[in-house]
Amino acid sequence: MSDLRNLIIRWQRGWGVARALPAAEDVGGGLRVRCMQPSRDVEYVALDAGADLASLTRLAELVAGEETATWLTVPTTDPTEAVSALEAAGLILLKRSELLMTADLRGHKQNMPAAPYRLLTQFDSHQGDPVVTATVRHESGEVGARGMMGLTGTDAIVDRIETMPAHRRKGLASAIMGALARSAIEEGAEHGILIASEDGQRLYTTLGWQPVAQVLIATTPGNAYPS
Repeated sequence: MSDLRNLIIRWQRGWGVARALPAAEDVGGGLRVRCMQPSRDVEYVALDAGADLASLTRLAELVAGEETATWLTVPTTDPTEAVSALEAAGLILLKRSELLMTADLRGHKQNMPAAPYRLLTQFDSHQGDPVVTATVRHESGEVGARGMMGLTGTDAIVDRIETMPAHRRKGLASAIMGALARSAIEEGAEHGILIASEDGQRLYTTLGWQPVAQVLIATTPGNAYPS
């Protein structure tokens, strides 16, 4: 199994834990999950886009056969070839600049929020796997920032890092990431994995995360909710 394929599988497993999703189905060259997210009902994740463009075409055909809004997420080190294959298969690109990133959590930068903010963490679980949530609250009670990690084995998958508009530029997202990393390490995790939006890439890079692959997201024309 290639390093990238293995990493994608690990990311998807932990992302599913974070969002309390059912286990993904292996459909050959990719994974299918009934995710029921605001923007799509089903998501396919390509595992071999860099090595086998034919498998990407097969996944595009499966996406086209779905009756509800469906995404095809494609981590790849050759985005130009992947985009051509997706468009040739009749899909449209929703996103083309996200990044699959990794970090050694044991060396993760730590930042604490300054007053009048306080940091809270809590643990839940999904089918036996821990889920850690970190929240920064203002003294008024307002949520300033929040995020979560799904933990599977020694992997911790970051999800839904968000800073509220009125509380931005105060270092709160960095505090959330540090708190999640600390909590994950306490649970035995070592490896951080995430998919970063364009907006989040600067933050994660500053905190020491490294890009591994570009991530494309495609769907069929007329069969997508607004992203």
